[in-house]
Amino acid sequence: MPVAVVVLRETAEGERRVALTPDVAKKLKSRGAQILIESGAGESAYFSDASLGASEVLSRSEALARADVLLAVQPPRIEDIAALKAGAVVIAQLQPHRDPARVQALRDRPITAFAMELLPRTTRAQAMDVLSSQAAVAGYKAVLIAAEAAPKFFPMLTTAAGTIRPSKVLIVGAGVAGLQAIATARRLGAQVEGFDVRPETREQIESLGGKFVDLGVSAAGSGGYARELTAEERERQQQALAEHLKGVDVIVTTAAVPGRQAPRIISAAMVAGMKPGAVIVDIAAETGGNCELTEAGRTVVSPNGVSVIGTVNLPASAPIHASEMYARNLYNFLELSLADGTLSLDWDDELIAKTCLTREGRIQHEPTRQLVEGVTP
Repeated sequence: MPVAVVVLRETAEGERRVALTPDVAKKLKSRGAQILIESGAGESAYFSDASLGASEVLSRSEALARADVLLAVQPPRIEDIAALKAGAVVIAQLQPHRDPARVQALRDRPITAFAMELLPRTTRAQAMDVLSSQAAVAGYKAVLIAAEAAPKFFPMLTTAAGTIRPSKVLIVGAGVAGLQAIATARRLGAQVEGFDVRPETREQIESLGGKFVDLGVSAAGSGGYARELTAEERERQQQALAEHLKGVDVIVTTAAVPGRQAPRIISAAMVAGMKPGAVIVDIAAETGGNCELTEAGRTVVSPNGVSVIGTVNLPASAPIHASEMYARNLYNFLELSLADGTLSLDWDDELIAKTCLTREGRIQHEPTRQLVEGVTP
């Protein structure tokens, strides 16, 4: 029997993406896979059951019972994990640091689970990198939200009533989301600045037309992430940033480290020193926020009139393109193991081995194992 690849309707609140698109379904079929979907799996992303070209459209329970591989956007519910056959493969964003009970369920079933957030950040892995593809959507959407909320135009306008100066927009963090935000803000005509403690991002920021904000602190790290600042470095950074923010109209914060709380960059005191009417859009709201005043899913207005918008799941607000990129990421990962309708996992491949969360009744990712089982390495 060919391997059965299953995609369900996402159940998380506000989630409109789907882990399968018509293009990816064709590619999976060409490699011999059987595609099974729950009825309505792609409707929220505007993909009909017919367009997904599934071999069969089933109820949720039927699809789960027959799944050899389950592809998902959000982590599966514990009751869905229980309905999978032992040894089935799950590929999704599993957020292992957020829900130990789910990890225990995957371990105990046992399920071979791949958490796409754990994928090594290497050149070979770029086509599978869900964090990057979805961050690009978030950066784009965050700037549109900021432009809508701001009480000023972004571009400079010359009118019969005089010249309107462009808004000054600061993007904090120059990863994929930050760079997309810089590019989008530039397209909207704003005066754009970018700040990151990694000095190597200067060239990337400037290549997109942004001005690099140098606060005199460098924190170059490994794996594309910044190292943790020392107390002295943080103090210098905070003082310089507080002064700079007094002249900024809009801030989009994008600094995040997978599996950890978002770094706190903008304090309440900094917000108090900003212009009335200024706007902060915090992409990192779901992991604690880059701004001290951020509340996930809410807009908080400070006493001096600064709006702090705590965005959640921005990729879901552009479900067609976000799903297309995400589904391709999953396909490129699954392609490593799928040929002629057979799934064969090569555990000597670092992309497979290091992305694995649970396997054969054991938690493979050591930090998660320590969190869930309370063990020390």
